[in-house]
Amino acid sequence: MRKILIFGVVLVFGMALFMGAAPTTVQAKTTFITIGTGGITGVYYPTGGAIAKIVNKKRKQYGIRCTVESTGGSVFNVNAIMAGDLEFGVVQSDRQFQAINGSPDSEWDGKPQKDLRAVFSIHPESITLVAAVDAGIKNIKDLKGKKVNIGNPGSGQRQNSIDALTAVGLDYKKDMQAEGIKASESAGLLQDGRIDAFFYTVGHPSGSIKEATSGKRKVRFASITDVDKLLAKYPYYAKAFIPVKLYPGAVNTEDVDTFGVKATFVTSAKVPDNVVYAITKEVFDNFEDFKKLHPAYQVLTKKGMLEGLSAPIHPGAMKYYKEAGLK
Repeated sequence: MRKILIFGVVLVFGMALFMGAAPTTVQAKTTFITIGTGGITGVYYPTGGAIAKIVNKKRKQYGIRCTVESTGGSVFNVNAIMAGDLEFGVVQSDRQFQAINGSPDSEWDGKPQKDLRAVFSIHPESITLVAAVDAGIKNIKDLKGKKVNIGNPGSGQRQNSIDALTAVGLDYKKDMQAEGIKASESAGLLQDGRIDAFFYTVGHPSGSIKEATSGKRKVRFASITDVDKLLAKYPYYAKAFIPVKLYPGAVNTEDVDTFGVKATFVTSAKVPDNVVYAITKEVFDNFEDFKKLHPAYQVLTKKGMLEGLSAPIHPGAMKYYKEAGLK
């Protein structure tokens, strides 16, 4: 009798534990992920939002809840992903290359980020030089002696600015008054007369560039030319142009020559395959809808989204690409 009583107590206790644990088990099935982006006026932030929007539509199916965080940009995103503070991030293709290779003269000099994984490329980004007309700047070489914002430390565009200046023989430490401020703040500084020009590596159209070209102070896009040796040295760079029709407030009448990189979507090798697979599948299966989420995506192709990736492709993404016949 005692054995039966003990068994009954254990059974009831076990059922109570099971029933009490059930809600926790269901809750644990939800995987929360965060995408690191950039300033809210650039294209990175809405890009992260576009991806999150598509994925969250299937949150019940996949058990994934996606949020977006505005960050300092590419370098911050790589480091945060490697530290486990972010699961995904939007990163310039050049920064992806430097991080995975531990490139000299980068933040990861001699310290390759071996767990960095590529997912896909997104929109092209042009290195854009915006200058006040009254400063007399028409070409990058005219920046000598001027006040120029080259971008905040930790942003991918800062190195782009330095590379562009070095390519034409200018030293940002000696030949100009260089500022290290976030690109999202540049438009206001230019219109207030506190700087003469600023660099911004960004997809077009950009809200910040529209702000800069719509103020009382007249501005133009200055060309960035004579960079052939730079392009030959760094395979992640390519020639580009600024489509001036997108910015009627600028004084330019023709598209402006420059060069650029690609925005890429990256993660860590430690992020589960099923999570990366789900995100990749939803973006590619809803490709036409995704393209409509921002004007910068209109030039995207599925094959093009697998270009500009120097880190190994995450197994979760690769699984989808093989299923879809893209790899």
